[in-house]
Amino acid sequence: MFGIFHFLRKIRNSKYRDSNKSVASRVNNSLSKKLSDNLQYLNQLFDMAPDLVIRHIHSDQGAVYAALVYLDGMTDKNSIENNILRDLARGKAPNEVSVGSIKQTSEWKQIEYDILDGQSVLFVDGQPKATVYCTQGWPQRAVEESTVETSIRGAHEGFVETRSQNIAMIRRYIPNRELKIKELIVGLRGKTKVSILYLGDVANPDILKELETRINKIDIDAIMNTGELAEFIEDNPYSPFPQLILTERPDTAASHILQGRYIVVVDKSPTVMAAPAHFFTFLTSVDDHNSRWMIASFTRILRFIAAFISLFLPAVYIALISFDYEVIPVQLILSIAETRSRVPFPPILEAMLMEITIEMMREAGIRLPAPIGQTIGIVGGIVIGQAAVQAGIVSNIMVVVVATTAIASFLMPNYDMGAAIRLLRFPMMLLASMFGIVGIVIGAIALVAHLVALESFGTPYGSPLAPWRFADMKDMFIRVPIWAMIKRPKSTDNIQAIRQNKHRGDEDS
Repeated sequence: MFGIFHFLRKIRNSKYRDSNKSVASRVNNSLSKKLSDNLQYLNQLFDMAPDLVIRHIHSDQGAVYAALVYLDGMTDKNSIENNILRDLARGKAPNEVSVGSIKQTSEWKQIEYDILDGQSVLFVDGQPKATVYCTQGWPQRAVEESTVETSIRGAHEGFVETRSQNIAMIRRYIPNRELKIKELIVGLRGKTKVSILYLGDVANPDILKELETRINKIDIDAIMNTGELAEFIEDNPYSPFPQLILTERPDTAASHILQGRYIVVVDKSPTVMAAPAHFFTFLTSVDDHNSRWMIASFTRILRFIAAFISLFLPAVYIALISFDYEVIPVQLILSIAETRSRVPFPPILEAMLMEITIEMMREAGIRLPAPIGQTIGIVGGIVIGQAAVQAGIVSNIMVVVVATTAIASFLMPNYDMGAAIRLLRFPMMLLASMFGIVGIVIGAIALVAHLVALESFGTPYGSPLAPWRFADMKDMFIRVPIWAMIKRPKSTDNIQAIRQNKHRGDEDS
């Protein structure tokens, strides 16, 4: 019985392979001079594609002499009706139609790609070439403010899902001929357009070569977004730390380009990617350069303290309660003992329970619509802050620790880095429950060693601390005045270090 099923399945697969081979062989062929043959090939190529539109164009005698082909929903119908069809009806030649750009091709492979890309193709009887009109016009949303990277004083525009529009937004910030754009195609079926933007006289060409090599090696059906592309090309895929900067803000992307980095724009994704990246880059915000340097430095120091609290505070609490309680003042330890007297769980279980609950609430708040998300926050706050303590599930001091940790984690300006720190909090808690403060120190040493060993496109991830680069310290823990940052950061490995004159605007007056 199983042999019969296997035999029938083999026949079915064989027919499918033969059909695909037949279509593929035709795709590699050139166009025929006969319009009927070309339309027949086209119908086979786009089998079961009801959105394929074929508009027959008649001569004065009523005979069909040409056909315009496009995909419904992927094209601008006004441009097709008012520019192409109207001009052809007036007797204009195919290459004289008043539409954006026009090209001719005789390859079926190119024609297939152009139609799927939202362009219109004109086949004329007796001509072995087709005319391709740029009529792309799929639905797209308007430019809106980024909801992930909000800014107080910066620009209020974010990237959209159209690659050309995202490139235009970056070019508005850098209207310079040295802004180079290199285009690549990723994905066997998706044919996703990927653009690499950089300053030709600033960015290191070796990094560009490595970036191109890694992207060209990707062999996949399709790339859906920038995050998928980042997973393919990052240096260490097993590290929890992000090694490429993802941003939704054009001003942030332009700032990275000016520092000597490369920006990768993926079509259909509202996020662009910057490379190379370093650990301290993820702790900077776009508002750092919009505020006065002393305010920005204070905010940045707060952010570093918050990262430390977010990573270590629950682990330190567990270690002090379980192992090293002698370092706690007597009054405080008595208070903690009183609040914990009704809790039946050990500190590690209590902390894990609270942290997992907080993570679930955070994820629910993100995924649900905004009004329901706010309700989840209120309900969760009541459950964790009051009901859980009264029920004797957790202690008051644990609620304080978890709430402080959650607030500290909200200070992370980069979502990926914030998520990595939240994830690493759990192994730190386990080490603290097993070895106390010694376990936390061991975990911290392992973490630092891992950060130092990481690289992002050949540049050290721990720069400017490891290796030590004093010049880059001007924009790390504190931010010195903009006029004092004369050179670009060495950590980007750029080839043109000077980025501004050392004089301020009022010094010549």
